[in-house]
Amino acid sequence: MQMSYAIRCAFYQLLLAALMLVAMLQLLYLSLLSGLHGQEEQDQYFEFFPPSPRSVDQVKTQLRTALASGGVLDASGDYRVYRGLLKTTMEPNDVILATHASVDNLLHLSGLLERWEGPLSVSVFAATKEEAQLATVLAYALSSHCPDMRARVAMHLVCPSRYEAAVPDPREPGEFALLRSCQEVFDKLARVAQPGINYALGTNVSYPNNLLRNLAREGANYALVIDVDMVPSEGLWRGLREMLDQSNQWGGTALVVPAFEIRRARRMPMNKNELVQLYQVGEVRPFYYGLCTPCQAPTNYSRWVNLAEESLLRPAYVVPWQDPWEPFYVAGGKVPTFDERFRQYGFNRISQACELHVAGFDFEVLNEGFLVHKGFKEALKFHPQKEAENQHNKILYRQFKQELKAKYPNSPRRC
Repeated sequence: MQMSYAIRCAFYQLLLAALMLVAMLQLLYLSLLSGLHGQEEQDQYFEFFPPSPRSVDQVKTQLRTALASGGVLDASGDYRVYRGLLKTTMEPNDVILATHASVDNLLHLSGLLERWEGPLSVSVFAATKEEAQLATVLAYALSSHCPDMRARVAMHLVCPSRYEAAVPDPREPGEFALLRSCQEVFDKLARVAQPGINYALGTNVSYPNNLLRNLAREGANYALVIDVDMVPSEGLWRGLREMLDQSNQWGGTALVVPAFEIRRARRMPMNKNELVQLYQVGEVRPFYYGLCTPCQAPTNYSRWVNLAEESLLRPAYVVPWQDPWEPFYVAGGKVPTFDERFRQYGFNRISQACELHVAGFDFEVLNEGFLVHKGFKEALKFHPQKEAENQHNKILYRQFKQELKAKYPNSPRRC
């Protein structure tokens, strides 16, 4: 009897020791994880230890708080801004991918999350009260079912000032309330959305692209501001982080990421070798090739595609800015904001690149990274019915260049 009791005691002691060992190993793993910077390691962790329901609740609380604030009006008074429906965290030298979209074009977020391994910020524009409601429901559903959205995405909402977005009632979203996975949310969005050009909204409301861009890059030290229907090359975030971590010499430099467009978006090139092969057979061409060749020509695509292949991302050559070049770039420090008077289509990015030049920034083209726009931009399909606003922006751009002379009186540079 005493022998049986001793065996039981030894068994329970052994079991307790095993449980303590498991607990210590998990704590050690969490400690090691906090020092890891690779996305692969983080993904492996979430596979074995998925976020707790409490973290989902915290994100939903943030969403409700942002919406309950009633938003704030922008400088013009025409738009209502809701900051931080979703939030993310960034390290000092982190690079955020900043983008903007109409509600229907949020479909593209899935592809961006696959290619961009760092933080991502998206400003969403809802042109109608119904779209504002759909946007809040989508934020609610995505934060509930997509761990990557909770961990890496900041989301902001803008709507006309006469509308207010409401806190979604879990009983109201209809079919969205029945979804149980991240893929189901994007599949449902694909069925209800009508993706197209952001500023071809079919309403009398102007798409406030520069307001949205500023909102998306707000609070970031380094940002790559792109259109939502573009895809970065694989590993671009890692390459940028490594380059920025190794040196602090990039202040005052705009690191240009060459932009292309692909005829068919079924399979996007992942690396430069794949891109160049498609470029050589005419399936890929420079961005805006059919609309505004001078807007991207200074990138010098023929030089870029013939650069020797390298393993590390770095600036390959310097390009003096010239009007009307509007490159996509990464820059930190005192980067001028986008002028929010420019709306809809025309001169909204050129004006910011012009000010960047006058403010003293130099432009250096990166050797390996790139962006690809889904589909060729064709003149016959592009921004119909908005010629009046384009003409307005053309006049505003002339005025803007004169204003820069007063803003930077000591700068020898002009647009």
